[in-house]
Amino acid sequence: MTTGPIVATPRERILRAAHDLFYREGVRATGIDRVIAESGVAKLTFYRQFASKDELVLAFLDVRHERWMAWFVAALARHGGTPAAIAPTLSEWFASDDFRGCAFLNSVGELAPALAAVLDVTRRHKQEMTAAVTRLMKPAPGRARAARALALAIDGAIVQAQYLATPAPAVEALSLLVKTLEKALA
Repeated sequence: MTTGPIVATPRERILRAAHDLFYREGVRATGIDRVIAESGVAKLTFYRQFASKDELVLAFLDVRHERWMAWFVAALARHGGTPAAIAPTLSEWFASDDFRGCAFLNSVGELAPALAAVLDVTRRHKQEMTAAVTRLMKPAPGRARAARALALAIDGAIVQAQYLATPAPAVEALSLLVKTLEKALA
């Protein structure tokens, strides 16, 4: 049996275009007409899939969450599966050509007052990221508190990597914080 190429549904094409455009250029800077053009769907087809830009933004964040968390968990495992894996994992992301910071933090900055649901999506994303960090740590008193501190440090490193000339200082500081917290829990 021969199979042809897998054809993406209109919804998948819209989400792929929105993901790339929203992450690269920002949500507010990207109009619906641009998403429609990039996805190759008709305007009517777009509105059959998404009633509004807000609905599309939330769907984009859901897709981003699934992709990023899958990558993050796999990269942590690839780098050793311990807290020491955090810095090289983020360094790998920061070195990628398409790095533009955290889509969730960026979206909160752009949209939170106008689209409160972005806060809920971001909280869930950050809770799952923190849970992934927690799983790297050995059971110990203070483990949850230390994981929350590392999650905060991760967010800080992401923000710094966006504006520093090179992300190396952010990665180095994060690595130091990981080592310090590991010693404190030992």
